[in-house]
Amino acid sequence: MWPRSLAGQMAVLIALALLVAQMVNLALALRDRAEFRLAQATRPVAIRVADALDREAQGLRTIPRDRGRIRRSDVAGIPATLPRMPDIAAELRNQLREQGVEVGRIDTGARRWTAMDDAVVARNSSRSARQRRQQGRPDQALLIAIEQPGHGWLSVIVPWSDNGGMRLFWRLFAQTLILYGVVLLPVLWIVRRISRPLRDLTAAAQRFGRGGDAPAAVAVRGPADIASLVQSFNALQLRVTAMLDEKDRMLGAIGHDLRTPLAALRVRVESVEDDTDRTRMAETIAEMNRTLDDILSLARLGRPSEALTEVDLAALVDAVVEDFRDLGQDVGFEEAERLRMRLRPSLIRRAIRNLIENAVKYGGAAEVRLVPGTTMVRIEVADRGPGIPAARLTDVFEAFTRLETSRNRDTGGIGLGLALARTIVREAGGDVRLANRDGGGLCATIELPR
Repeated sequence: MWPRSLAGQMAVLIALALLVAQMVNLALALRDRAEFRLAQATRPVAIRVADALDREAQGLRTIPRDRGRIRRSDVAGIPATLPRMPDIAAELRNQLREQGVEVGRIDTGARRWTAMDDAVVARNSSRSARQRRQQGRPDQALLIAIEQPGHGWLSVIVPWSDNGGMRLFWRLFAQTLILYGVVLLPVLWIVRRISRPLRDLTAAAQRFGRGGDAPAAVAVRGPADIASLVQSFNALQLRVTAMLDEKDRMLGAIGHDLRTPLAALRVRVESVEDDTDRTRMAETIAEMNRTLDDILSLARLGRPSEALTEVDLAALVDAVVEDFRDLGQDVGFEEAERLRMRLRPSLIRRAIRNLIENAVKYGGAAEVRLVPGTTMVRIEVADRGPGIPAARLTDVFEAFTRLETSRNRDTGGIGLGLALARTIVREAGGDVRLANRDGGGLCATIELPR
């Protein structure tokens, strides 16, 4: 799985780059070693054969049939069961051609090195026994048969080792581990030094706007460009906080200025003689007050004045349900066990109340359930009303959005209930979801993190 952190991604990319570089290096080294081994095995043989043929042509020495490194025979004499090495045969032909020797067929074969081969090498080698022991015993013997047209075959036995590739592989593997230690450790330290202030900055950005106390400034550390970014974020945080404070003061003034004339109107309404007109006017003023409360509450969310409190969520939901029952509403609640959570009780109570109001208004009744989970807690408010078209399930969360097109509050409200509920729950780190029920109706679910 691809790591999500900057340090992990940098480490993986550098490790992959080093691995690819070492693999390319291994491939080139193996190719060079193969060419060197071919030349090491064939060049001495070509020189030795050319020298032996030249001595024989001059009558100085005849190539023997029963001893020596180079022997003459009537047949190739290499068993057919031995593995052939055509690359050595081709390279040897080129080496002989460079020595001015043209030959016919060249046959090769490899077998295990024997004590008899040691004896042959000892008799025909100019090196001392100590030098041969230091060099080590070869793994295999390479049998070479060279056809000399009209004169039979020349046979040569040379030492051959086939494990050099593995030694080279393990040597490069050890080099790779050393490179990882030399390169990756400093890189990880540098990346960690960069990522730590970035993590602090991310955490501060996530906390900002969730309410509570004034956000603290992020510690300025790390490289110059990261430190400059942190300083800019701190300055931005201060400016936004100042703007929000100014907004709160402005909203308070607006609320005070609007409530004063509404209170005066409420007093004047009492002097209206007609009971029907007086009742309608009082209801209109009360509706204006509720609308003003909803608008101000929605505007102030994100900077709530209520502190986080540990409460029993089951008792809180039950109290909201009881308020509706006292008003004669058909609201049911499945009893749930005590569930201690830290939240802002007044705001959560208002969110639950808004969902139950919608369920009662459109479905005539509401069914409330509290479903605790491992990481989340769900508060489900279900009804058997008309539901919401699937294409509009997300639209109703927008402020002042109503599915009912009339402006009558009794039939459609003003479109702030769901918007206010979702804003409250999201400020608490959760969310509100809507889903149509099988058989008709709607289920509104508040999800809160435990």
